[in-house]
This record gives sequence, structure tokens and C-alpha cells, in this order.
Amino acid sequence: MKIENFNLGQLVENKAPRANKVTGASFGNILKESINKVGDLEKEANSEIEKLAKMETKDIHNTMLAIEKADLSFQMMMQVRNKIISAYEEIMRMQV
Repeated sequence: MKIENFNLGQLVENKAPRANKVTGASFGNILKESINKVGDLEKEANSEIEKLAKMETKDIHNTMLAIEKADLSFQMMMQVRNKIISAYEEIMRMQV
């Protein structure tokens, strides 16, 4: 079984920074898509856990990969959220 690399590019499938201007994708839309992808990964992990619990599959390797992929993507999403909140708070402290 081939193990694929996992990086931020898989969460936000943005081919180029300039593509946003052309397609009109906003920061909010990119965040929504990323959150939806994290949710999809968690649903996939839950279904793998369910299959393993019902003995429909005996492949614990794929189950653990799905769980870890969902966990890593959730942790990364939380770190991005924390950075956004931190940037917002810093902007609010600026004097005009």
C-alpha cells in the first residue's frame, strides 16, 4: 500500500496565489472549503472505525491512517484559527 504525503496543499487546493484574483475566491471561501474538508476527513475516519468495530474489515492500518489524517488536519485547522484570531487581536490594538 502506498502512503501519500500529507501537507497543507491537500486541505486547500489552491493552485496558485494569483488564481484567487482570477476566479474571485475569497479568504472566507477558502476557509469554508478547508473546514469542510476537515469534516470530511473526520467522517471518513468514523466510517473506518465503524467498519473495524463491525468486523467488516480487518485492516487496522487503513483505520489508523484515517484517524491520524483526521487528527492532524483538525490540529492544523485549530492552529490556523489561533493565528487568525491572534492577527485580528493585533490589528484591533493598532492605533489609527
